[in-house]
Amino acid sequence: MLTATAPLPRRPHRVAVAGVSGSGKSSLSRRIAEVLDLPYTEIDGLFHGADWTKRPEFEADVEAFTAAPGWVTEWQYDFARPLLVERADLLVWLDPPYPMVLQRVVRRTLRRRLRRQELWNGNQEPPLRTFFTDDEHIVRWSIRTRHLYDERIPVVAAQRPDLTIVRLGSTREVDPWLREIVQPLA
Repeated sequence: MLTATAPLPRRPHRVAVAGVSGSGKSSLSRRIAEVLDLPYTEIDGLFHGADWTKRPEFEADVEAFTAAPGWVTEWQYDFARPLLVERADLLVWLDPPYPMVLQRVVRRTLRRRLRRQELWNGNQEPPLRTFFTDDEHIVRWSIRTRHLYDERIPVVAAQRPDLTIVRLGSTREVDPWLREIVQPLA
């Protein structure tokens, strides 16, 4: 596993970004795609259909975009994770301290709810009271799954020793990594 200052062995063309909900996966994915001039696919938009249901085309859509020679997306969803790992040539693990992640996910959820922001396919954040009633509420989900990547990433590293994995352990590492490591490869 590479640190934020280690050079990448080659220019990546298929990039998956891992991290707990609220860590900044989507933002970093968009930035990597921009720097490397690769298409970005927001995997949440492929997954979530109306009323937060899974879109029936999800698997086919993931198969299709990952068959392309270049892409950037978030590493999530049980169906997609193995396929993304199989086809990726870079996995970026965004792993900032959890208190900061929790603050972000709460702020983001409140902002989206209060503004009635449309997310994917007409969905909006549910009423705030659902934090107490819905086990799948995004803030509760983030809390419950915050340690999963500590387990998942070593498994991926063992299964795909050829896959370049970079761990960014703080948000302060992101900008220098993009500027000094990724951009020169573009």
